[in-house]
Amino acid sequence: MIDLLVRDVRVRDEETGEVSAADLHVDGGRIVGVTPVADDPVDAGQVVEGGGAWATPSYVEPHVHLDAALTAGQPRWNRSGTLWEGIACWSERKPMLTREDVIERAERTLRWYAANGTLHVRSHVDVTDPSLVALDALLEVRDRVRDVIGLQLVAFPQEGICSFSGGEELLAEAARRGVDVIGAIPHFEDTREDGVRSVEYAVELADRHGLRVDAHCDEIDDEQSRFVEVLATRAARSGLRERVTASHTTAMGSYNPAYAHKLHRIIARSGINMVSNPMVSLHLQGRFDDYPKRRGITQVKELLAAGVNVAFGHDDVMDPWYPLGTANPLQVAHVGTHATQLLSRDEIEETFRMVTSRAAAVLGLGADEYGVRAGGPASFILLPATDGYDAVRRQVRPTHVVAHGRVVATTPPPVTTLMWPGREPSEVTFSPTGGPGA
Repeated sequence: MIDLLVRDVRVRDEETGEVSAADLHVDGGRIVGVTPVADDPVDAGQVVEGGGAWATPSYVEPHVHLDAALTAGQPRWNRSGTLWEGIACWSERKPMLTREDVIERAERTLRWYAANGTLHVRSHVDVTDPSLVALDALLEVRDRVRDVIGLQLVAFPQEGICSFSGGEELLAEAARRGVDVIGAIPHFEDTREDGVRSVEYAVELADRHGLRVDAHCDEIDDEQSRFVEVLATRAARSGLRERVTASHTTAMGSYNPAYAHKLHRIIARSGINMVSNPMVSLHLQGRFDDYPKRRGITQVKELLAAGVNVAFGHDDVMDPWYPLGTANPLQVAHVGTHATQLLSRDEIEETFRMVTSRAAAVLGLGADEYGVRAGGPASFILLPATDGYDAVRRQVRPTHVVAHGRVVATTPPPVTTLMWPGREPSEVTFSPTGGPGA
């Protein structure tokens, strides 16, 4: 007897791209078989009727701040909507942090993520707190949620490395305590020289401990903020390459074409990943502009064309930097298609990959951790959609979320009763075949 049988789903072959109907046989937390749909019953501990839904790898969140999640308005609201007032509000909230406070908010947010079909999350955690309360709490959360969500933690020096007293020591201590990724924030450092040194220190520390790097980089509407070239060069020369990520890079939206052309080549050659956070960047950036007003989105379309791996992240969920959020990567993809003008059919399909397979590459998830295939992990979602384009367009929720071979969330398809003039009341549902149907 197998643990779980998922009947009648559509599966895309990862090599050919062909989609076929199949049954998924799950046992011991792995997919042990992908077989043609069979009428004969299979002895299974649990049976899920897929009803023709699309079985796809889960969403991946490449950039969020769980330590700050759900603190919007505490102790005050960010009235200006700027990154800088957000940092100031967070500095006032940090002294109130307790282990219980961080754990409760982080786990609540992760439950939202799981319900939305996200089973891998990378969270930044502020380590410019000498007590490292939030870091220790999230290290505990990482262990508590591992049976559902794979959680990577980034040691994030919110107030700087070189310009913050004891910043280097705190980052090194975070590495010793067991983070997965080393962060930096070079544009926030006091000087250009401090910014360069902070990047060098972060890369050296990660290399020494065998960790990855994910830097908040050039998150400012300043065309002179050019630290991504430093990060990409250090990544290439250290050999870390694809283990390095530049997040935000909103200043790139202000670079002149000649410099941008040169920069695309440096980034592509380095092999680093890029993460854009469209919802939050649209909110925070351009706050000091009159009109025309910049919207602070990095050059996503151009980076993709240059062969760079780019993913979309949520960034903030109801915190001092962003007052909204539902921990739903599909919503991020929908906003991202508009913000970056990726609106041809193929480009919209690409934005779905930016919250799935491209985001998985940012986290370094291998074949043993991500994908729907025989022998692969039994962590996937069932979407009532035909493909990524359809999912982004209709914003469909997964009917089932399976983590390590266990169903952890179910959402019945929405049903609307329509009272149309001149017709009998009828139910309208959204079908797996691509649209509303009576």
